[in-house]
Amino acid sequence: MIVPGSSSQLLAAALAEETGRPLATPTYDRFPDGEGLAAAPDFAGDEAVVVAATDSDEAWVELLQLQDAVREAGAERVTTVIPYMGYARQDESFGDGQPVSARAMARAVSTGTDRVVLVNPHESGVADFYDVPAETVDAAGVLADPLPTDLADPLFLAPDEGAVGIAETVRDAYGAGETDYFEKHRDRDTGEVEVSPSDAAVAGRDVVVVDDIVATGSTMSESVAVLNDRGAARVLAACVHPMLAANAVTKLRGAGVDRIVGSDTLERGCSVVSVAPVLADALE
Repeated sequence: MIVPGSSSQLLAAALAEETGRPLATPTYDRFPDGEGLAAAPDFAGDEAVVVAATDSDEAWVELLQLQDAVREAGAERVTTVIPYMGYARQDESFGDGQPVSARAMARAVSTGTDRVVLVNPHESGVADFYDVPAETVDAAGVLADPLPTDLADPLFLAPDEGAVGIAETVRDAYGAGETDYFEKHRDRDTGEVEVSPSDAAVAGRDVVVVDDIVATGSTMSESVAVLNDRGAARVLAACVHPMLAANAVTKLRGAGVDRIVGSDTLERGCSVVSVAPVLADALE
């Protein structure tokens, strides 16, 4: 059965439909003292696929409870799908006495599952922190589906050189266009940082700024503003994980983003495409 966490109900339903597996209906309760209780009272079968984005500390606890709940209900094998792995950016210690938070979370999850599937974690190396087999899947290609079919001489831009691969994946799925990445230049006199595309001209072109995650939107909105100043025809933002915390959407719109496209690894208003087909392949 597919067992959804409360933050991944739409994705879990899509995955159940994609794979033909039944969908469980967990309950998510809270005691008067604030403690949560996630349960799977209608679970049946000997294999469980728990699908839970961990976009908050509460979601991490909920995931651990669901893994334990399906074991209590009789599951002999548990696969845990983490569409968005929180703490993935804390993949190393910041100093003496500081935790490697991604490792701590991975170890906790490993105690209750037999296998883990991650979707485009911010740092791919976090898969190595799990004590059970863990694999990462690249779902960036699905972001091409909701893009307009009439992009003019499209340019797919990554936030930096290290992330150009995700821009190439979206470009290849779209079937046309060039890729490039942003470079940061610091003015020696003022200390100000200028962001600009490394090589490609943008004037008169439709530009898709691609990233694995948009959290606060600050970096991307700065990039978008530069593109508009340089005469881009349209600027679209595409990301696998649309965290969009606080006023991120307002920042991006204010900077001149024509459209925001995200997947359902995090279920937001711009989650217009599902990673369920990619996950279904991984679960075969």
